[in-house]
Amino acid sequence: MIDMEMNGMQPMHNPDFFLQKFCKIEALYALTQFGVSVLDQDLRFKHVNDRMASIDGVSIDAHIDRQLTEVDFQIAQVLEPMLLRVITEEQSFVHQVFEIPGPVPGDMNSLRTWQVCCFPLRDDRRAVQGASLVVQDISEQKMKEVAQVDLLKFEALLSGLSATFINVSVRDVDGKIVGGLQKIVDFLGFDRSSVWRVDSDSGQMICTHSYALPGIKQPPEILQPGTLPIWNAMVQRDEIFKVSDVDELPEAFEMEKLYCKKRGGIRSIMFIPASVGGVVVGFITFVSYRVKRAWPDDLIQRLRLLWDVFSNALERKRADQKIQTALAEIKKLKDRLEAENIYLRDQINIEHQHDEIIGKSDAVRKVLLQTEQVAATDSTVLIFGETGTGKELIARAIHNLSPRKARAMIKVNCAALPAALIESELFGHEKGAYTGAVSRQVGRFEAANGSTIFLDEIGELPLELQSKLLRVLQEGQFERLGSHQTVDVDVRVIAATNKNLAQAVKEGRFREDLYYRLNVFPIFVPPLRDRQEDIPLLVWAMVEEFGKVFGKNIERIPKKNMEALERYYWPGNIRELRNMVERAMILSKGPALVIDVPDRVSSSISPAMSLEHMERIHITSVLERTGWRIRGSNGAAEILDIKPTTLESRMKKLGIVRVRQLY
Repeated sequence: MIDMEMNGMQPMHNPDFFLQKFCKIEALYALTQFGVSVLDQDLRFKHVNDRMASIDGVSIDAHIDRQLTEVDFQIAQVLEPMLLRVITEEQSFVHQVFEIPGPVPGDMNSLRTWQVCCFPLRDDRRAVQGASLVVQDISEQKMKEVAQVDLLKFEALLSGLSATFINVSVRDVDGKIVGGLQKIVDFLGFDRSSVWRVDSDSGQMICTHSYALPGIKQPPEILQPGTLPIWNAMVQRDEIFKVSDVDELPEAFEMEKLYCKKRGGIRSIMFIPASVGGVVVGFITFVSYRVKRAWPDDLIQRLRLLWDVFSNALERKRADQKIQTALAEIKKLKDRLEAENIYLRDQINIEHQHDEIIGKSDAVRKVLLQTEQVAATDSTVLIFGETGTGKELIARAIHNLSPRKARAMIKVNCAALPAALIESELFGHEKGAYTGAVSRQVGRFEAANGSTIFLDEIGELPLELQSKLLRVLQEGQFERLGSHQTVDVDVRVIAATNKNLAQAVKEGRFREDLYYRLNVFPIFVPPLRDRQEDIPLLVWAMVEEFGKVFGKNIERIPKKNMEALERYYWPGNIRELRNMVERAMILSKGPALVIDVPDRVSSSISPAMSLEHMERIHITSVLERTGWRIRGSNGAAEILDIKPTTLESRMKKLGIVRVRQLY
């Protein structure tokens, strides 16, 4: 407590009382860091030193004879209770710390912190006449202390976030990054933080992760390179950008300033790029809308360390995704190769005995011309012809002449597969799709992706599966049995039949829309009886083939025997001829080969073949030879020795229609 002699003078009548007191108090606190002032009982300033005026920001003259509330109402609200207690209760207060509302120079968002001492002032009668106020502004010291504590907390936060990503699963990376952005935004008082990926091909900036406070706009999903030209160039150069007030940017940043305005009024912004192997892969942004933000170097360094953690995790995720994609592609190729291997094992050296179509007849030349015309396209082909005429050889020739020849052609015999299994064989099935489905199986359409599928005996395809086949033809899509996931395929379809599909459509056994979808480019393979001049060529080709197999050398075939072969009706076509030649080669004991030919046509006709079917075959054969010309000299009606109208009536009854040729 301060108690000084007044030399017998009454304080209320002596104007120098407070001056004397002030001078002695000032002498005690001569150091400049203290602000000193004297107030009377009404809390009216009587004397103030320069430091006090500097501390509260009010000049000395503006203090004198003015009450505390008049000088600064906010200071009065904090200090007045203490000063009144000093005067009324005659109590001293030493080293009291107060938070004073109002900005600290250099930080517009902080409070002033004062350390205050306050003593009563007495006259010689020891009556309290006022109070002395000694103030030290410790705002800067307090800010440093707070900043140090905050820094330690921030370091702990960064350390925790870094530890989170040490063993994080790639599937959890995205969630952890968004959670990390939220913690940074909340701790540092940002409004939004976002992670962006830079597309190396297009230059686009793609937002992959973002956290924003409620009411704050999220960034656009994609920014084109020309949207923010300067910032984009800085990102590409791996340069950090920071600005506390967007409005203070130079005129060159016109596009960037416009963007900030359109995005809700961004005030402060900073971005930090990240690069891998010298190539910038992305960047992270920190944005403030409400207040200006300073970007001190130590903060940038720590945020860059955090961004390194995030970007490394994202690169690890991208690398894992590439590996998974590659593994999936490898598995897909493996499944396809396994499927092709299974299907090809049944074909090599069994059905595909020779890969050349032998013949010199006009009928064969016509088929070969059509084959060459359609091979280079992806058009669907429908091959008509009797059993044993070599429809598969035509299909294989089309495939081998096509751009798809590098991949194996997949064959499916629709008549050979059980009705209960044909859907699974064609389109595959998932594990557990039906009893006995112990694993997933790739179907033949999937195995033929990028190649050709040959659907032999298409007329035998069950009606309930024809719609699924139609969808593959139209859209290139199907679902495996037991799955709802759509499989996309690029398959060229070649179908073959020995049935009259037009008649099957009329009888409701074949879908009309599927028939027309298959019948894009029809090819009719003539029966062997309509290409008699090719029989010698075929016989000698087969003799040469079997000679190598059996180790026999055949030099001649009797002329009468060859003529008998040419006269024969050949209901089994080339397949029947092949069997006859093979049997003769087995029995042969010398250089001459005699092939046993049935004596009568009737004996060679299958007992299962109806009269109507024979008639249909015969009429169709004659029509093919005449180029489907019914009337006139050498027309089909003349050859068959019936009236043209009668022939047309029979054709209608038997369902014989001309397959339009595209050549």
